[in-house]
Amino acid sequence: MFSALEKANVLTEALPYIQKFSGKTILIKYGGHAMTDQKLAELVLKDIILMKLVGMNPVIVHGGGPAINEWLQKLEIKSEFIQGLRVTDDATMQVVEMVLTGIVNKKIVNLINSFGGKAVGLSGKDGKLILAKKKYLTVENPKNSQGAQELYDLGWVGDIVNIDPALVHSLIQEGYIPVVAPVAAGSQGETFNINADYVAAALGGALKAYKLVLLTDVEGIFLGEDSGSLASELTAQEIPQLIEEGVIKGGMIPKAESCLEAINMGVENVHIVDGRKPHSLLLEIFTKEGIGTMVVK
Repeated sequence: MFSALEKANVLTEALPYIQKFSGKTILIKYGGHAMTDQKLAELVLKDIILMKLVGMNPVIVHGGGPAINEWLQKLEIKSEFIQGLRVTDDATMQVVEMVLTGIVNKKIVNLINSFGGKAVGLSGKDGKLILAKKKYLTVENPKNSQGAQELYDLGWVGDIVNIDPALVHSLIQEGYIPVVAPVAAGSQGETFNINADYVAAALGGALKAYKLVLLTDVEGIFLGEDSGSLASELTAQEIPQLIEEGVIKGGMIPKAESCLEAINMGVENVHIVDGRKPHSLLLEIFTKEGIGTMVVK
């Protein structure tokens, strides 16, 4: 256990960072074990409330893959993923919206409020926050020996066309912690499922966030197969080549592309952090060493 003096020293060490980030918007993409493990979930949300109380402006964008999978299995609807993105047909879209906006979002809001914070839940449909269009994925045709590429229809998976952050700004100014579900509307009233990493990056850019933190179930971006190959820092210019070479693959592709997009949109730095570690968010923000992989311009 820490002594009273050790606790005081920790608070003193955090003081410069509290001063540096006061008034700054910190966008947090919340997902993985940090959301599904009850004890970790409570720690993360309490950390976010602390950030708000010391003058920062945290905004949460959450995923919900495990909860979606659970409901799809209950309803005997099969899932398919391509390059880390869920193929979303009509039945799947109904489940995705129900789970993300009606179950996961409200659970996060309720927990924050029960811990003494003030949270408001949103989806991309609220206040015209996110306008989306159908996303097509470029994939190699395995039947073509020349490696020709073709467009793959992912169903109701969306690409972000525009973000209007006015509602989120208003909530921040009123002292609330906005909690955003990655579901958006199309120009014809369609409903789209958007990868939460992409929403976090685009919203971070629209809000001119100082930091974007992606809480994941991995330590960061690895440049090899061994644990010693964790990259502590990468530049935005390195990301496309690492994806092309297959170093970054699978579910890490949307996260890495989100880092790149956020940097290009003006977010100063992006962090991929292991959300399985207790207080990983505070360690990243309030200590000199930090953890995970930081992507800079």
